Amino acid sequence: MIIGVLQQKGGVGKTTLALNLAAAYAKEGLKVLLVDADPQASSLTWSSVREAKPIFAVVGMPKPSLHKDLPVVAKDYDLVVIDGAPQTRELARSAILASDYVLIPVQPSPFDVWSCSEIVSLITEAQQFKSNIKAGFVINRKIGNTVIGRDVKQAFEQFPFPLLKSHISQRVAFAEAAAQGLTVIETAPDSPAAWEIYGLTDLLKTATNERTAA
Repeated sequence: MIIGVLQQKGGVGKTTLALNLAAAYAKEGLKVLLVDADPQASSLTWSSVREAKPIFAVVGMPKPSLHKDLPVVAKDYDLVVIDGAPQTRELARSAILASDYVLIPVQPSPFDVWSCSEIVSLITEAQQFKSNIKAGFVINRKIGNTVIGRDVKQAFEQFPFPLLKSHISQRVAFAEAAAQGLTVIETAPDSPAAWEIYGLTDLLKTATNERTAA
């Protein structure tokens, strides 16, 4: 199974989400690979800061041939998470074609939702060549206990992909963990931040029909 965490708009917390999802799956006993497909190499930088023993592998593959090259690498892993590049159509297109499921993080604002048109267009285009690609939105960087407004939910209705019921809040714990080359799954496994990630992985298992290791 290959999950692409992709969004053409920058600043939505894509890398943090990808890293913590990879850690959550690794905690379940899966052999996980995180592919940094972003030329900015944020995931690789995170990995270089890390002093603890890795719980999942990280490789850099920011190239438009990703969908052709990744299957050879992915065969040795139970699950692959792609940290995709924003604002680069060629790289995004390849990452989408490499994915079985595309997770689209979006901040809870109608303006951010409207900006998703480009990534949705790219996924729809890719489905013409690979019809079994699935996709869904997840609210990321939600502020505190605020309620996701009706106008935000209505803004998603223009798109063909569902808004997942789970959401990830804006929490200091994510930044504190990342500064150490860690994830909240490792630094605070029983925290609200970690439980939000666990909840998202559970929804993704249903969406992708993925089964975890026993």
